[in-house]
Amino acid sequence: MTGIHRSIVILTGAGISAESGLATFRGAGGLWMGHRVEDVATPEAFARQPEMVHAFYNARRRQLADSAIAPNAAHEALVRLEDGWAGDFLLVTQNVDDLHERAGSKRIVHMHGELRRARCTTCDRGFAWLDDLGTDTACPHCARTGSLRPDIVWFGEMPMDLERIHRALQGCDLFISIGTSGLVYPAAGFVEAAPAARTVEINLEPTSRRSMFDEHRTGPAGTLVPALVHELLQA
Repeated sequence: MTGIHRSIVILTGAGISAESGLATFRGAGGLWMGHRVEDVATPEAFARQPEMVHAFYNARRRQLADSAIAPNAAHEALVRLEDGWAGDFLLVTQNVDDLHERAGSKRIVHMHGELRRARCTTCDRGFAWLDDLGTDTACPHCARTGSLRPDIVWFGEMPMDLERIHRALQGCDLFISIGTSGLVYPAAGFVEAAPAARTVEINLEPTSRRSMFDEHRTGPAGTLVPALVHELLQA
């Protein structure tokens, strides 16, 4: 890659976490224990079957605690880029895991929330949470039971920090999308929201949004991201 860039925005998706061994929780037909994943990831599902929704996210939270799950070379390369970059930098992730933070990322936005956080629907406080959640779990702030939910953006809810993300996109001159399908909005439209940027897509397979990018690199993030970071830091 040629050229000197002052401001970078990076978007990461499930592909970067998959290389760390995180399961997608979708079996045959996109099901989890006989339920569509979408049916355990909506406010309506939580109102109807809170125990089922908690079971789904408890399983994901426990998987994240597995000692075998760790940041991979792509996560680590993005930390080197953040630490070595003199200009503006923002990492936006669609992922709800904490692998970027474990690797050392600091300038990061979780637009879909975080698996290791909970939020109280009574007092509207959000906080770190590492254990299982249930309908009998009491909020540590207001002591109300039955009001805690995963601090996750569900289908039909507004992603977090969109104003900050769009400001960064409007001002960046390099936008990199890593390991995301380009099918879920609003993230799928980020490439069009960065009008002054050179745009690069890194994905295991070509996506339907490939034509929107100036450059596409096909292959595993664990190999391609460190190579790209080396190019940028050398430039």
